[in-house]
Amino acid sequence: MARASQKIDLAADKAAALAVTPVSRETEARLDRYVALLLEWQAKTNLVAPSTLPNIWTRHISDSLQLLSLAPSAKIWIDLGSGGGFPGVVLACALAETPGAMVHLVERIAKKAAFLREALRVTRSPGAVHLADIGDTVERFAGPVDCVTARAVAPLHQLVGFAEPLVKRGAKALFLKGQDVEAELTEATKYWKIEPKLHSSRTGGQGWIVELDRIERRNASAD
Repeated sequence: MARASQKIDLAADKAAALAVTPVSRETEARLDRYVALLLEWQAKTNLVAPSTLPNIWTRHISDSLQLLSLAPSAKIWIDLGSGGGFPGVVLACALAETPGAMVHLVERIAKKAAFLREALRVTRSPGAVHLADIGDTVERFAGPVDCVTARAVAPLHQLVGFAEPLVKRGAKALFLKGQDVEAELTEATKYWKIEPKLHSSRTGGQGWIVELDRIERRNASAD
């Protein structure tokens, strides 16, 4: 009975999520496979907070999908600290029909990196998993990048530092943040010259998206 209840809850949550961030039928099918895989792996590897599982579509899937509207022409994405695949795998699922699309997923924990590889395989989505620290990957990454993302990985001033080399090469940064975004921005401006655009999350709650198109070091201590 508990399993049936969960299915009903997930169905309603999925409908609510896709009403806010609609996708094609093909993308929906890929996301269905991704969610099923995540629920299977969650039993042995902590990929998301257990309390968010009944609302996985609104809390995680839709929250990730909303980034696409802020960078509609972006094809090459790099997701820092991908963890359970948010937003990286979700973006890859949504971009699978886009010629030339690729999502690079950076994750330093081997078990989570293994899950990410399996998620890309099961959903047949365009992506590559980099098992490495964020700083090392960003420094070595030589290919083109249209957009860099991160969610629940590090304080904003650290994320800005990670993204700086990519943004200097023309990438847009989109960071998903919570209700403390103003405090994080205040801290970040101690180290960085930025002109952030703040977007209220379309999925409700007190979430925000920080958009950055320019990053400059304020002083050497920014490192």
